[in-house]
Amino acid sequence: MSNIEIIRELYRAFEAEGLDRILELCDPNCVVTQDQALPWGGRYEGLDGVATFGLALGGTIDSVVSADAMFEAGDRVIQRGQSRGTVLATGAEFDMPEVHVWTLCDGRVTAAEFYIDTHAMLDVLSQAS
Repeated sequence: MSNIEIIRELYRAFEAEGLDRILELCDPNCVVTQDQALPWGGRYEGLDGVATFGLALGGTIDSVVSADAMFEAGDRVIQRGQSRGTVLATGAEFDMPEVHVWTLCDGRVTAAEFYIDTHAMLDVLSQAS
């Protein structure tokens, strides 16, 4: 599989809540990062870190990512799209642009960087039900 095909497979696994498949596609030393101001943000290392990130994210929001564009640049795949969903605690809805930067080596994800408008997301998270 090409790097883009691997990342497409990852997104399919996210949609199906297929944690086992996600972990299969990640290097044991994978590092996931997102702005630490977000409730699920921070730096997560290893397969346990990937799982912890997923649980923190999924325990806060229910979201779907749609990829508007994806391209390969060396060992990276850059995805630009939209994140749509709801905040679990309040039902507040969001729909905002995002960018994911994936680094791969030997067919496995070694790093994932997730970018979203942190201030806009924090505003949605603080909305009362």
